Amino acid sequence: MKGRCGTVSSTRTGAGCQAPLEGLRVIDMSTSYAGPTASMYLADLGADVVKVERPRTGDDARWWSPPSVDGASAWFASANRNKRSVAVDLRSGDGIAVLHRLLAGADVLVENLNPSKLAPLGLTPDDVRARHPRLVYCAMSGLGLTGPDAALPGYDLVAQARSGLMSVTGPAGGSPQRVSTALSDIVTGMAAALAVTAAVVRQRATGQGDLVDVSLLDSDLALLAPRVAAYLAGEPEPAPSGGTDSVLAVYQPFPTADRDIVIAIGNDVIWRRFCAAVGLTALADDDRLRDNAGRRAHRGELIAAITGVLARRPAAEWLAVLGDAGVPASLVQGLAEVTADPQVVARGAILPVPGFDGVLNGVRSPFRLASIPEPRNERFPELGEHTVEVLRQAGFDAGAIDGLLASGAVAAPAPTAGRRVS
Repeated sequence: MKGRCGTVSSTRTGAGCQAPLEGLRVIDMSTSYAGPTASMYLADLGADVVKVERPRTGDDARWWSPPSVDGASAWFASANRNKRSVAVDLRSGDGIAVLHRLLAGADVLVENLNPSKLAPLGLTPDDVRARHPRLVYCAMSGLGLTGPDAALPGYDLVAQARSGLMSVTGPAGGSPQRVSTALSDIVTGMAAALAVTAAVVRQRATGQGDLVDVSLLDSDLALLAPRVAAYLAGEPEPAPSGGTDSVLAVYQPFPTADRDIVIAIGNDVIWRRFCAAVGLTALADDDRLRDNAGRRAHRGELIAAITGVLARRPAAEWLAVLGDAGVPASLVQGLAEVTADPQVVARGAILPVPGFDGVLNGVRSPFRLASIPEPRNERFPELGEHTVEVLRQAGFDAGAIDGLLASGAVAAPAPTAGRRVS
């Protein structure tokens, strides 16, 4: 991919510049979604991410379908751009030796094996850091490396349930619901990428490694920080409310004559603007409602009055009125609208996977850097696509590579295997 620096290096991004993490080597042993999301964000920032996968099956997410395009899982593609894949059998001594050879030349290791499975492989944080003291070891798990339940398996659904996130999600009077995306995984990936980057800053300055311990449970608890704080400060324990129990009033969805919108009244000034815009001046003049505490105390009465007014006109008309008045509001959009939203399009948020004619897409990382004016966007790797290339770079000669391939310690696709090229 040719950038403005006039080089084919995908991490070079502008005239005379380079991506912030260029030169950082990451070995990513993770599967599914949280770990691959973390390493993808590091790759988006310029890191060279080598994805270590099981021969034959690879990352679990390769098989998460439908949907798939030409056999490629959309879920897998969405978390694995800008990486190289090496297939290594960690059940063999030679495979473990290959991994340590790769770690010797790496800066960061990302793994999400269950903590109970690390010891038999000699890959516990203590084992690896003793052998590679400069390494930043990022351990990602369901519940963390410590505590009585550290060995329990963890998935997004389990974390959302155990953290309390589900207990506040769903319709009023209904059953708790999972937030219907891989929320725990994605936020954990973001947290891991942040912590790894911080550890790398010190590593580059001092040569010291670190242990980064990130879990799905801790990430979901962080999402619930304001609700936990409010509860421990004396608020009643929350229950599903359909998003109508915010600390702010009014801050929720409303039906209009044709479809739902949301309205976010964040302060008293916006409250008065809103009342004037929708013709509810009596509410603006009501001393009981002059501040947020009063509006919360009379939330039911308030919502009923607003709902009655908004039901008279369609959403587009109300959004025009509220926009002119400076009141934050939006349609509740479906994905067909989101992916065509002019702001989303203008920001280049949807990234087509190269070689798939716009049918397979990912989402751009949720940050923009001036040093990366165009996003790095190389297609996800085929399983073991870069095994030989990476082993050569690690110092293995042709005979050694052939021997590893023959023994099954590593694997690579046949040279004639058809695969997409970016």
